[in-house]
Amino acid sequence: MPFACIYVPNFPMAAALRAEPELQARAVAILEGKPPLEKTIAVNAKAARMGIAPGMTKAQAELCPELALRTRSPLQESAAHAALLDCAQSFSPCVEDAACDTVLLDLAGMESLFGSLPEISRALHNRAAALGLEANVAVASNPDAAVLAARGFSGVTVIPSGKEAEQLGSLPVEVLFTDQLGAEHLGEDRPDGDEKKTAVRLLETLDRWGIRNLRGLAALPEVSLSERLGQEGLRLQQLARGAASRTLVPLEAPPVFEEAVELEHPIVLLEPLAFLLNRLLEQICARLGSRALATQELRLTLELENFSAHYQQSKINNQQFIRTLRLPLPMLDTKVFLKLLQLDLNAHPPGAPIVKIHLAAEPARPRSAQGGLFLPPSPEPEKLELTLARIAGMVGGNKVGALELLDTHHPEGFRMQRFVAEVPQKSEREASDKAEEKSVVTALRRFRPPLRASVTLENGQPVHLVCRKKEVQGDVLWKAGPWRSSGDWWEREAWSRDEWDIALRNSALQNNALRNGEAISFYRLVHDLLGGGWFVEGTYD
Repeated sequence: MPFACIYVPNFPMAAALRAEPELQARAVAILEGKPPLEKTIAVNAKAARMGIAPGMTKAQAELCPELALRTRSPLQESAAHAALLDCAQSFSPCVEDAACDTVLLDLAGMESLFGSLPEISRALHNRAAALGLEANVAVASNPDAAVLAARGFSGVTVIPSGKEAEQLGSLPVEVLFTDQLGAEHLGEDRPDGDEKKTAVRLLETLDRWGIRNLRGLAALPEVSLSERLGQEGLRLQQLARGAASRTLVPLEAPPVFEEAVELEHPIVLLEPLAFLLNRLLEQICARLGSRALATQELRLTLELENFSAHYQQSKINNQQFIRTLRLPLPMLDTKVFLKLLQLDLNAHPPGAPIVKIHLAAEPARPRSAQGGLFLPPSPEPEKLELTLARIAGMVGGNKVGALELLDTHHPEGFRMQRFVAEVPQKSEREASDKAEEKSVVTALRRFRPPLRASVTLENGQPVHLVCRKKEVQGDVLWKAGPWRSSGDWWEREAWSRDEWDIALRNSALQNNALRNGEAISFYRLVHDLLGGGWFVEGTYD
């Protein structure tokens, strides 16, 4: 049963270069510790050629002007680790999270989907590179042999079954203690002091015996090794021979698609912010694409250097400015996402310098693009969403969308909500039959704002109406009402009104009716009982 291991050497450096790809052409060192005791914990090849080594103090490293110094970022390492898991889970459902820089995957049955083992290995290596990680990939018949090969050999390695001891023999014995002697871990996964001391003691013992590589350890007699090193010595020998066997511990954590960047200097302008957002969006979309997923919701969190009381009243809590983009359909287009975020930030600027950017995406299954053969093509959701965002930026977000009626008798009892694609519940024939059964209804076209009117009453009922519009005045030929409604008495904006439906003699309108040879029009007349005024609210079609 074949297993594959993906290992990212020098993981803190790899995470930093993934977050800032422009640093790949420069000499870089990663610092860790509290000022002024910061020390370098990782350097790239260019920095090593310049004489920079792990363990140097910050003051010593700063003597080299060409060196770029970066502080170790747990956020960047978490994002890189998540990308590593995405790479593995895009090839196999059985993945073990061995360490922050190492993942294992079971390739049983995957050859029929992705090709031979060398082809799968190269595909894993290329997928990791596409996600911004330079990784070593190894395939072997057991997980531990794959881990040792990935940590000992660069590039892509495929070990045939039965050749594990021969292939691993040239590796130094230090590869057996990578986790205990300094492999970079996240959070609580760091090795404790006892494990490190035990590893150092075993290495010193093997060094005194003259054991420098795995071939020498594998050739030792088992009984004598057990007498001197106990069961731990036998376990190490089994690893050196590539004969250890175990089952993977599958990862069960839900997929999290988040990217973050901490800024050394706060930014204020939206243009440099858009540059960083584009990089984060490309990384998230690459990870989603590797899992054959899209997203329908983006959450942008900006940590601010300072903020005013005005922003405390909006969506800033604990110096955070949060914006959420909910998309009508699952999408995976970096340019569309970036433009939507730019339009949203132009309409709702953060208002303070930004020191940290965090972007998260909710995964969703991609939408199906198959349409009906005899249906007109609908507009592309991406372009429609951009158009609506531009309109909302000009007229306001609360003035774009679809109407939603509220549970009230208030004349303006509605609000705007986002357009949502409706799912047809019935067949087309049932819908057409239902449409034929519907009766014709009269529509009220509202005047915005309502027309103020002067009304002559007789026995408490309107008999004559005068309005600033000449076509909306005259004797009342017919009336119905009043219908009294009121509400919101517990608030300042309480309302109480009488409504009348009236007919006026009018020859100026085209949508009028004939009554005894006379042209008439129908209107809704409202009496505001709180304010005392009369208004013509609309006309009936």
